[in-house]
Amino acid sequence: MILTDDGFAARHAVLAAGYGSRPDPTDPAQVLAMPLVLHIPKIDPPARSALLAAAASATVALCLDERVGPAADGTPGPWQHAFREWTDARIRKVARRARGAQWRAAQDVDGVTVDADGAQARALVPGSVGALDPRIRKLQIGGTDLEPDEPGPTPDGVPVLWVNASLGMTVGKAAAQVGHASMILAGAMSLTRAQAWAADHYRCAVRDADEATWTALCDDVAQGRAVAVRDAGFTEVAPGSMTVIAPVG
Repeated sequence: MILTDDGFAARHAVLAAGYGSRPDPTDPAQVLAMPLVLHIPKIDPPARSALLAAAASATVALCLDERVGPAADGTPGPWQHAFREWTDARIRKVARRARGAQWRAAQDVDGVTVDADGAQARALVPGSVGALDPRIRKLQIGGTDLEPDEPGPTPDGVPVLWVNASLGMTVGKAAAQVGHASMILAGAMSLTRAQAWAADHYRCAVRDADEATWTALCDDVAQGRAVAVRDAGFTEVAPGSMTVIAPVG
């Protein structure tokens, strides 16, 4: 099914317009961020590539969710104000890990959960870091990582997000970066293509790019055939580092 309502078109237009650069508030507690919760059980954890795909899909699913608004009749959604405040500022995401009761509790915090090949991630409605829900604040940001895996060929017909493997990003950092990439990619798509992606539940694939692949992808960016995430350099990587590339075609 293809989504055709005017509300979706308006929500897509927000992503297509890009993001603001409002200066950070002087109080660090007022900095806005989208929390990402990654389900990483101690026993039988998910494959890294699948978990990153779930994080990317959950992010764009929240950004185009009808609760972000406006709805088809033009009324604001319950998450619209918080979301627009965030997109008008510097886009930040903070990934945290959860397991067991922690993961179940996170489902009661406003957001969208996606399952990708058995891996689960939940994108939460953005807000100030100082007002983070206590159920999320207590989750660890670091401390758990997943080894690179060999997921095999990319599925036909789904967007592919290529991670710059040379940067050695943790799974939490990479989750935030592929989340950025899914937003930028959705905004770069035509409305018709974005509607088709929504109808496919924003399925995507995440793969590590070796040096040769990354060089070719950088050329695609230069030629306008792909979009790239350039990191602000707050954590792990140098400012301006290109972290993820997604072909637009």
